[in-house]
Amino acid sequence: MSWKRIFLLGFISSLLASLACIIYAQIYKEAFYVDFGGVVGPANIISSCIIGCLLMAVGYKTILHFKGSKALGWTNIAYSILSFVSIIGVLGFNLPLDMESPEMFPGMVIPMHFFPVLSLLTVFPFFQSHVSKH
Repeated sequence: MSWKRIFLLGFISSLLASLACIIYAQIYKEAFYVDFGGVVGPANIISSCIIGCLLMAVGYKTILHFKGSKALGWTNIAYSILSFVSIIGVLGFNLPLDMESPEMFPGMVIPMHFFPVLSLLTVFPFFQSHVSKH
């Protein structure tokens, strides 16, 4: 897969993940009457989705170059595990003391940690240049 396709994969997946996160944050805000926009705003959400998806796309390029497509399954497992590991930071995050309902914060941001990997795994098959048939 070319670098152009890899960056396009990362960009499209980051757009989808960002959109999913922003929609989820808005639904969460309306459903629970909490606003964490001062801590995790749209710019933070979009930038973290872009960084995460681009890093995973570059990881795919690296794996495909060195191990071929046979290692993609293990790469997907590693990405899923890393998504779970990334929530540890959320659990230890200290919100500002004046923030209302801080106990609701993890419920908003933890699901967002899975949106980048879900979008990448969803979009990736459309970018594969060849599919082996058995």
